[in-house]
Amino acid sequence: MSDIWNPRTKAVHSGTRRSQYGEVSEAIFLTQGFVYDTAEDAAARFENSGPDEFIYARYGNPTVKMFEDRIAALEGAEDGFATASGMAAVSGALTSMLRAGDHVVSSKALFGSCLYVLEEILSRYGVEVTFVDGTDLDQWRAAVRADTKVVFFESMSNPTLEVIDIKSVCEIAHVHGAKVVIDNVFATPVYSNAFEQGADVIVYSTTKHIDGQGRALGGIILGSTDYIRKTVEPYMKHTGGSMSPFTAWTHLKGLETLDLRVRAQTATAHALAQSLQGHAGLKRVIYPGLSDHPQHALVQAQMGKGGTMLAIDVKGGRAAAFQFLNAIKIGIISNNLGDAKTIMTHPATTTHQRLSQDQKDYLGITDGLVRISVGIEDTDDVIADILQALDAVG
Repeated sequence: MSDIWNPRTKAVHSGTRRSQYGEVSEAIFLTQGFVYDTAEDAAARFENSGPDEFIYARYGNPTVKMFEDRIAALEGAEDGFATASGMAAVSGALTSMLRAGDHVVSSKALFGSCLYVLEEILSRYGVEVTFVDGTDLDQWRAAVRADTKVVFFESMSNPTLEVIDIKSVCEIAHVHGAKVVIDNVFATPVYSNAFEQGADVIVYSTTKHIDGQGRALGGIILGSTDYIRKTVEPYMKHTGGSMSPFTAWTHLKGLETLDLRVRAQTATAHALAQSLQGHAGLKRVIYPGLSDHPQHALVQAQMGKGGTMLAIDVKGGRAAAFQFLNAIKIGIISNNLGDAKTIMTHPATTTHQRLSQDQKDYLGITDGLVRISVGIEDTDDVIADILQALDAVG
């Protein structure tokens, strides 16, 4: 039945498992283990457990399974494995399928922790990583080789909002048999068509839009059943990166309102970006939904909308950016994103502070850059708050 539902309906109902009590809200199974009627039942469960048979919370849990099934249905994936955080999803998706001697090609424009996994952890264990400008298809063609195992990129980069051509990069990778792993956080499941466009694996930090209310860390790896159950699950259950049942429950509640929140946030982000264009206090406004964005046509074809995130480059560098942030009254200063509250951060000194100056310069992370994650507050109030903060900059 769920195969014919539209996404908003899937986000509310897919994957539901009701207990004998017939609860309306999904049950939270806060248990670390499960009881067997007999020793024979225990042996049989360990030998071959079915989709509704559970052994240990690190391996699987009814509440977590509901969340995995729901977001897999929403995204159009065969299966999913929920993780303790977004970075557990990124590192688990990559490490579970890589070993010493393998080759990875990745875009350079990545979140700082993703860069750490690729530059420090994978290379430490003998995986060769080649970085490219993700928006340059010729660089992808030159870098992907016959022995390339994985291609990795953020579909929309953090924090400068570059958008990568998923379909074209997937075609390049698949010619050589490489698997494509996409961090799809900024696109959100609402605007994602990544599997249709050729992705093999999608990872989300569910901490962001999916929870959407700043409550709990989480992540998910989505892909084929064969990949999830034979590659990811053995790795994750033995290394301990599984999602907690309580987190899964909060994320199930978040999925119910995901579509409504993200569309409202996107509408406000677009209106805000338009209102800030040409502002005397700004060097630039970066928003994928604006016609002057370098990948605007691709954004319209790939996502249909510009999303919930924008970035502004405040004239006057770090001092002016700090002045602006300190003058904000509605928005909050934090390094999270995708929240119901409008959140702002200064990437050069927070999320991307560990990068060298050369890396920051290459990625366009200037001292004046401020990343804005638009919330669900009234659009006029958000715009007025940001304009007054810009006026406060000396």
